[in-house]
Amino acid sequence: MSHSLSPVPALPVGRGLLYVIVAATAWGTAGAAAAVLFETSGLGPVALTFWRTLGGLVLLLALGGLTRRRSLPAPAVPSVPARNRRRERIARVTVMGLGLTVFQTAYFAGVQHTGLAVGTVVTLGAGPVLIALGARWWMGERLGGGGALAVLGALLGLVVLMSGGAHGAGTVSPLGVGFALMSATGYAVITLYTRWAGSRGVSADPRTTTLSSFAVCATCLLPLGLLEGRGLLPLADALPETIGLMVYMAAVPTALAYALYFAGLAVVRAATASIIALIEPLTAAVIAVVWLGEALSPATVTGTVLLLSAVTGLILSETRSVPVGGREVRGNRPGSLPGVGGNGDAAHGVDRENPAPVRE
Repeated sequence: MSHSLSPVPALPVGRGLLYVIVAATAWGTAGAAAAVLFETSGLGPVALTFWRTLGGLVLLLALGGLTRRRSLPAPAVPSVPARNRRRERIARVTVMGLGLTVFQTAYFAGVQHTGLAVGTVVTLGAGPVLIALGARWWMGERLGGGGALAVLGALLGLVVLMSGGAHGAGTVSPLGVGFALMSATGYAVITLYTRWAGSRGVSADPRTTTLSSFAVCATCLLPLGLLEGRGLLPLADALPETIGLMVYMAAVPTALAYALYFAGLAVVRAATASIIALIEPLTAAVIAVVWLGEALSPATVTGTVLLLSAVTGLILSETRSVPVGGREVRGNRPGSLPGVGGNGDAAHGVDRENPAPVRE
């Protein structure tokens, strides 16, 4: 669908790319902060996710006026009865909120049990694979030869990565990998629901969807956090460091990164953002080895390279998909929470897709 009038992008494309790069790098530091907090605060994955989502929600609300972007008019959709719209909103908030709860909490649990590098790579690598398989099974999307090869490559990479923990040769923990796969499943459910809802013409602002999802996540985790270990209160021994890292998690890889990513998506193609997003696991791996001293066996490194290469291939395969009804069937960037039916318009309105505003 074309428009005769197109608003000038609020940002130069170069600056938009920089925003997305900074956001992806910041997301890669969230797991590192969590890994340190596990050692110093006495808090568990549920409590850390609660404080992060609550703090991020507050800061995102405060930044709301600064992150508004101009976009093209949304395509006209058939009128929907008020009762149906209400049901769709409830379904969207429920699926997104519960999906985010599993996605974020299981990711931190994976980092706790198997380390930052492996936990992040498995979550980010398995997510697009599960989405591709789920879209093929549930929505009948064509996987294609390239997509099938990428999925097989990702599965091979995961097997090789897992072998890096055999006989104590590395930091790979089956339990931690299981949590990472659970996190990837939560993300996949969110993304598949987004595609399904978008195909039915259900439209919602991605920023509003993100905020409501954070609110549901924090509400769900409040009672669970009270029952976990020490509950929601950290140890007093390293309280200043704990507070500093928790504020950092809420402010930098949450509120600031989301604001930058929203702004960047106004002028950057979502497919380009998907490739740039691979900076996140690379950032996590570097921090894990250099700062946290995690030991990665050759098999773990090889599996990581295979997995991320396969994900790159899968992204490229989806961006070359055949347009359906004037719109390409594409995936959101790996490791992010999509806004249902959002207008992730690229520069000059060429690339109308569902943006994916949230990740670790």
